[in-house]
Amino acid sequence: MNRWLIIRALCLTLLISLFPSGCSSGGAPDIPNTQSTASSPESVRDNTPQVLVPEASGDIVYGSGTVSIDASNTAEGYVMVRYTGTNPKVKLLIATPADVTYTYLLRGGDYETFPLTGGDGTYQLTIYENITGDSYAAAFSQSVDVEGSDPFKPYLYPNQYITFTADSKAVALAADLAENASGDLDVVASVYDYVIKNISYDTDLAENVSYGYLPDVDVTLDSGKGICFDYAALMTAMLRSQRIPTRLEVGYSDDLYHAWISTYVKEIGWVDNVIEFDGKSWSLMDPTLAANNSAESVREYVGSGSHYTVKYTY
Repeated sequence: MNRWLIIRALCLTLLISLFPSGCSSGGAPDIPNTQSTASSPESVRDNTPQVLVPEASGDIVYGSGTVSIDASNTAEGYVMVRYTGTNPKVKLLIATPADVTYTYLLRGGDYETFPLTGGDGTYQLTIYENITGDSYAAAFSQSVDVEGSDPFKPYLYPNQYITFTADSKAVALAADLAENASGDLDVVASVYDYVIKNISYDTDLAENVSYGYLPDVDVTLDSGKGICFDYAALMTAMLRSQRIPTRLEVGYSDDLYHAWISTYVKEIGWVDNVIEFDGKSWSLMDPTLAANNSAESVREYVGSGSHYTVKYTY
């Protein structure tokens, strides 16, 4: 590969609710069974999509009258939660074994999927209902022990923030972009190129985004625009559907809350510290940055990548 992918712009606004609704590493473990292997330049990688489907299979269920926590598939890297009460403002807090707390909104009705990105150990799940104003009261709390988890699976399944199915346009497009790839590295480059060239930053959405905003990857494709959350979710969905583990990461670019991605490629492991891509190595995969400012100005800003601090991983 002789293409250079250069990260080129900063997110334009800072908008935070429970998730950064506006803009806001590790070593290389063994390759997962779901990861296809890169081959010689003469061969072609299988581009058949693989969309894993989360299940509330009912084997291990906790709950109350209005709350159900299905922990049947924690070894697959996710838990499913359903709220069937009438309270319009409900939060789910998930505390990881390392005491990092993730906050989500529960939309009510059907089961929703939430990733378990803290590895093995005890997670604490607590559902809070709104009482008045900014006051909430715990409606249900449950500890869940996770053992034997696959470290890649949380980054292959869809979840509340990265929603896609076998019928998603993003999945079909990813297969098209991967059609002539000789390995996973080619797929990442092709998807990355497409996103940064075809999705524009949506300043109006960033300035008026609603509380609890969630990306819709197909809407982003259809409109050709989005905020950093949309950029990251779209590329994450596309790569996951091609069996390439991908993290949607949220944290700080200096003092701005922001979303970007890291991805796992067989040849180099997790991609998360290099700024430019020369066909063999890169790391900081930020499709919002790549879609906007000049290469030179952002190269000067980013430097070694020390401006980026990961706070949450989805």
